[in-house]
Amino acid sequence: MVKKFLHTEGLIIFFAMVYVYSLYDFSWWMFLLLLFSPDVSMVAYLFDEHAGAKVYNVFHTYTLPIFLILPAIYLRLDGLLMIGLIWTAHIGMDRFLGYGLKYATSFKATHIQRV
Repeated sequence: MVKKFLHTEGLIIFFAMVYVYSLYDFSWWMFLLLLFSPDVSMVAYLFDEHAGAKVYNVFHTYTLPIFLILPAIYLRLDGLLMIGLIWTAHIGMDRFLGYGLKYATSFKATHIQRV
């Protein structure tokens, strides 16, 4: 039951970010181009699983994109806002698809699998 909540939450976050993105009339080409950019963090797994998990998790928590979105709204910095919305949408999409935060034991060991 908890997994379903996490998946549903991810889907809601994804659609909320797409909706807010549409309100600002940002480029949809840019949205598609940047949607998977946080996955570049997986490159850290080439060094070792501990480094990979840490870097991946930093780029796949809501903390950093929210820290971009809030000041971007206040300061009217559309570029930062666009990046923050796309980044948050990516995380929501990942959660919906079952990709969670990684444990250092294995790339496939995520917080969603252990729920």
